[in-house]
Amino acid sequence: MNSHLRKILGSKKGISPILATLLLIVIAVAAVIVTYAWVMTFTTTQTQQAGAVITPANTRFYNASGTLKIEVTLINSGSSDGKIVMVFIGLSSASLQEQTTGVVYDPTTKIVSANGGTIKITLDYDWISGTRYYFKFLTEAGQNIPFDRVAP
Repeated sequence: MNSHLRKILGSKKGISPILATLLLIVIAVAAVIVTYAWVMTFTTTQTQQAGAVITPANTRFYNASGTLKIEVTLINSGSSDGKIVMVFIGLSSASLQEQTTGVVYDPTTKIVSANGGTIKITLDYDWISGTRYYFKFLTEAGQNIPFDRVAP
């Protein structure tokens, strides 16, 4: 081998400080872009899933011509519609029973419109004054709305 080639191959020098700095900047920018893309995808998915934010607004226990009823008003403060698919009531949160008969929805579509929409759900239920009742409403998207109230 000639001495010039031996000098090049035998060199122990690394990359220049300027090139090393540029390489670190490129790696950092790439990491930021990947992280940003992941965060945006994650938050978009979570926002769509939690679009309906349904909470109890009012609960009324009353007697309508000898039939005891409970009227629950739910409100949706979220950005997308929600649909109530199941209604439960019981004397404890562990002993809830699904109500399949004697349930009237207003509107009848069972949909709680976005941005302040409400739904009234009236249940035929033999309630007792002074007793605490536990409710749970389930939406089509799987959101649980649990709460409790004491009958007057």
